[in-house]
Amino acid sequence: WGNIINGIDLTRRVIDQEIYGLTTPLLTTSDGRKMGKSAQGAVWLNGDMLSPYEFWQFWRNTTDADVGRFLKIFTELPVDECDRLGALGGAEINAAKVMLANLATGLLHGPEAALAAAVTAREVFEKGGIGDDLPTVTLTPAEMADGIGIVQLFVRAGLSASGKDAKRLIMEGGARVNDEIITDTGLRYGAGHLAEPLKLTAGKKRHALVVLG
Repeated sequence: WGNIINGIDLTRRVIDQEIYGLTTPLLTTSDGRKMGKSAQGAVWLNGDMLSPYEFWQFWRNTTDADVGRFLKIFTELPVDECDRLGALGGAEINAAKVMLANLATGLLHGPEAALAAAVTAREVFEKGGIGDDLPTVTLTPAEMADGIGIVQLFVRAGLSASGKDAKRLIMEGGARVNDEIITDTGLRYGAGHLAEPLKLTAGKKRHALVVLG
């Protein structure tokens, strides 16, 4: 609010014209969590800060109760269609979430990026494969000279915020490498392990690739 007021005052002083500030209600999810840059798991519009695939996944993981409202806000579908899709239940609501993800991603990154993200999601979740659009971290031969620990790998890949978080994830059975659960926080990987990309998975829905560059 202070920035808006300062901008109005500056404009009046510089060009001697009256302008107005526009505000909108704070966006929140159905459980009351705010959607903002300071929130955990913030959604960035910049593709360098959040890949199109991760952006697509954010909308695909929308809770059932938010689907109809988010379709109205973040897509250009007619309101009655948003209401119809938001009222779906069971497995049908998942199709509405995919539509939300496709449309929102298409508006920001373009239809091709939305399609690529959808294909990657299908490869990863339905076929257990490695999609072309997964977030990727590249490690240099110098970094791999002495090997790298699994804990550090998960942090480097952006799947854990800290080493402590990564250790907890591993010990609780929520970490996988190439779809195999790992529980040893002392595992180390050398350059030979990266002859093919490593797929890291945190929980059920967050994935990243580690490659040697």
